[in-house]
Amino acid sequence: MADTTAGQMLTTADGRPLKQALARAQRRSRLRAIGLVAPLLVFIVVTFIVPIGQMLHRSFHNEGFTVHTDIGSGTRTPIMTDLAAWFDDNPRGVEPDEAAFSALRDGLVHLGELRAAGSAGTRINYGYAGSRSMFTKAARRADKLEPPYRDAFLDLDEQWGDPELWSVMRNATSSYTVDFYLAAVDLERNPEGAVAAVDENRQVYVKLFVRTLFLSVLITFLTFVLAYPIAHLLATLPLRYSNLLMIFVLLPFWTSLLVRTTSWMVLLQGQGVVNDALVGIGILADENRLQMMYNQVGTVVAMTHILLPFMVLPLYSVMRPINPSYVRAARSLGATSWTAFRRIYFPQTVPGIGAGALLVFILSVGYYITPALVGGADGQLISNLIAFHMQRSLNWSLAAALAAILLAGVLILYWLYDRLVGIDNLKLG
Repeated sequence: MADTTAGQMLTTADGRPLKQALARAQRRSRLRAIGLVAPLLVFIVVTFIVPIGQMLHRSFHNEGFTVHTDIGSGTRTPIMTDLAAWFDDNPRGVEPDEAAFSALRDGLVHLGELRAAGSAGTRINYGYAGSRSMFTKAARRADKLEPPYRDAFLDLDEQWGDPELWSVMRNATSSYTVDFYLAAVDLERNPEGAVAAVDENRQVYVKLFVRTLFLSVLITFLTFVLAYPIAHLLATLPLRYSNLLMIFVLLPFWTSLLVRTTSWMVLLQGQGVVNDALVGIGILADENRLQMMYNQVGTVVAMTHILLPFMVLPLYSVMRPINPSYVRAARSLGATSWTAFRRIYFPQTVPGIGAGALLVFILSVGYYITPALVGGADGQLISNLIAFHMQRSLNWSLAAALAAILLAGVLILYWLYDRLVGIDNLKLG
């Protein structure tokens, strides 16, 4: 740096002002840091943020009844425009008149020309079962129908006069709707537009959410009960022994999830190893074998085993640095073993407990393969129903709404953890 006297500006060796040189160096450092982080940021945005955004958009947007998109050319054609106009001109509760059935007939003729009756019917089928076949059948005959169109449609199928069907079609004429969220919590709009609970025999989703929450909490608790002594043993043993035992904790990670799940199927089935052993030693009679497969027992047992390492590792990470002299000091001052554990040791492990519980719970609520294989009807979780709507019923909007509610629940749990424990205390390893 060049020599300076009092009152003169500090400069670098090449004569540049020192302030500008430092600012330039900091700017280069920030750009270098951004360049290093940018690939990861782009990857997260493309593979995580964008799909979640698309899922949230899909959960309240479905234009299957208002726009037909040709798969080959990508051409978008408005459909059911006359029927949508009739709905705009007539309030809810008005019985469909001849003009409404005429607009429906014109729309079905257009759908027949576009060969899109199936897709439009599928959209209505989400809210009114059996309507897809009604639409395809009516579209084939729409150009041959003659006035009065109301009677002609009722001759095709009496359900065309059902007010509930017209209520569903009215709701579907808007591409943006909250009806999928209503369906996700077992609610629907009645013909008058009021929100009401669906029939008791159709109430599925709330029960599945409750079951998923209950089983996830139970699995989290069981993994904690099993993992705490394991992590304590690993943390207190000499390093050469704890490293050896850690291999057995990590060993499941080296085995396929499908292999581990099918292994439990072999162990827990009616003629499996566990039942055979209990019968062999006389605890159970052969006709009283335990039913541990295709129910909640199988789901809980298999998922507890699979998720156990995710509780052990955070606990081990906070237990290892705890100085054992703290407990010895408490004992020397008159505390019992239980008091020393409760007031000295256990509070220091709370960050690991919170991190492990958060991790196991989040993984539990979204688990799919294990409940699908060993859960049966009673052990299915909400993730299995989401997969059903994605792969079988093709009701992607309802699947997205269910997933969005599940995501909201996880975010609320994350917020509660931050309020109660503090996210800064999160210890994952």
